[in-house]
Amino acid sequence: MKPIISFFILCLFFGSCTNSYQELIVCGDDKILIIDEQSSNGTDVKVVWSWNVAESASQLPEIYQKYLIPLDECKPVDNGKSLLVTSSSGGVVLIERATRKCLFYAFAPMAHSADAMPGGYIAVALSTHPMGNSIEIYDRNRPEQVLFKDSLYSGHGAVWNDKRQRLYALGYDELREYSLNQNNSSSPTLKLEKKWTIPGISGHDLFPVSDDELLVSEHHGVHLFDIPRETFIPFEPLKNAENIKSVNYIKESQQLIYTQAEESWWTYNIYMKNPEKTIHIPDVKLYKVRFLKIH
Repeated sequence: MKPIISFFILCLFFGSCTNSYQELIVCGDDKILIIDEQSSNGTDVKVVWSWNVAESASQLPEIYQKYLIPLDECKPVDNGKSLLVTSSSGGVVLIERATRKCLFYAFAPMAHSADAMPGGYIAVALSTHPMGNSIEIYDRNRPEQVLFKDSLYSGHGAVWNDKRQRLYALGYDELREYSLNQNNSSSPTLKLEKKWTIPGISGHDLFPVSDDELLVSEHHGVHLFDIPRETFIPFEPLKNAENIKSVNYIKESQQLIYTQAEESWWTYNIYMKNPEKTIHIPDVKLYKVRFLKIH
């Protein structure tokens, strides 16, 4: 019995013996769905959480009741406690998952991607709109107020790298690296440190594989960007794929989760490798999908 007792003591001490599963965060049209990935396959989809713009419109400013459709990206932030949502029509919303309460909103048409940064700031990438084509900074406590703006043609990706203390932003044909200056809390600024021309055109998505690597998708392919070496190499699992709208890659397990445009900009399918399967959601036009590992 001693080895069994020791095993359970280790479990309690390290917290490493509890089962974990992976959630897929899906958004499109006016809905956000969080799916238990392991229990979903084909049209058999296990939804564990949902949020409908129309049902929650009363807590949003009036302009959102009309313009927060279609949803583009829903990214987990604050260790999965909150969801950062962008819409190509109406902008950015931060939702508390447990209560579905709206914590932040900003009207920023053609907002395709956003990420949380230190100091309570939110970076947003916007594109192809008279008010857009930029990378912007907002404060969670000051909704609707743009604190900083830099021109970025067709912004489709925003990723904060905590280890490097850098923001990476993807535009039409370039990838940028910014540092964040917080010396003046009322007016933080982004300093452009470097920029690189991406292989191909029409950057679609940006995903952090590690502190040193980013996945960049564009119209004709997907590329792995090595940050220290400043080099792009073809991403072999999707080497010949086109119109990849979102890509997620878990390096340890080599699990790949992606969406690919099939009806104009949209799809109803989430594609996965390792394991190989497709999750079909007929009621939601999907653009991007993200994942969250739950313990």
